[in-house]
Amino acid sequence: MEIRFETIGIIRSCYKEKFGIPRQAGLAPTATATLELLPPFNRAEAFTGLEGFSHLWLLFLFHGNNREEWKATVRPPRLGGNTRLGVFATRSPFRPNPIGLSAVQLDRIEQTHGKVALHLKGVDLLDGTPVIDIKPYLPYADAITTANGGFAAEAPTGQLPVHFLPEPNQTCQALENDRYPGLRQLIIDTLRNDPRPAYYQKRAKKKSFGIKLFDFDLRWQQDDEGIIVTELLRRDH
Repeated sequence: MEIRFETIGIIRSCYKEKFGIPRQAGLAPTATATLELLPPFNRAEAFTGLEGFSHLWLLFLFHGNNREEWKATVRPPRLGGNTRLGVFATRSPFRPNPIGLSAVQLDRIEQTHGKVALHLKGVDLLDGTPVIDIKPYLPYADAITTANGGFAAEAPTGQLPVHFLPEPNQTCQALENDRYPGLRQLIIDTLRNDPRPAYYQKRAKKKSFGIKLFDFDLRWQQDDEGIIVTELLRRDH
């Protein structure tokens, strides 16, 4: 049986590539995105009452996957990337149907010229992600306090210290005063959860890494003792 979905909106995210995106929503509370609704789904009346909810469920497609085939087992990063579990026991993006589910904070609803955009926080979404549905988060039904979380029962500690070298620190301060308030905290929130691949996380040797964040190239060095931001450069368009 073939099932067809329509894209109702596109995510415009601070994360421009997969590497560095938090592995779950809410781990970087300052990570922002805008959901731009597409016609005919961008009618204001379709969102009447949504302003009463603080959080939303987004159903989306993992459009950045490079692999077309799925596998029955995967290696969750939370287990160090060495243990295989069934794909349906994980939230791996490599699934029979590349559908993702994310609970995000609704910051505000923008309505201009008959169009609707949702401003979001705490996202774990790649820029350009197609969204196929929106549902309000219901605390009484969706937060099950007695649930068992299996191998991921607790949130990652996210306690790695993040330090800035003088030059990127000055650049960050200037950008915060310009168009990017909260940029420093976003960098800290993103890096302190250790975005490195699982096979790096047991290596103490410092190594340089980089991600694309907003319009910038962010580079850092990292070992088991902490993180040092070494560069924050604007990309050429």
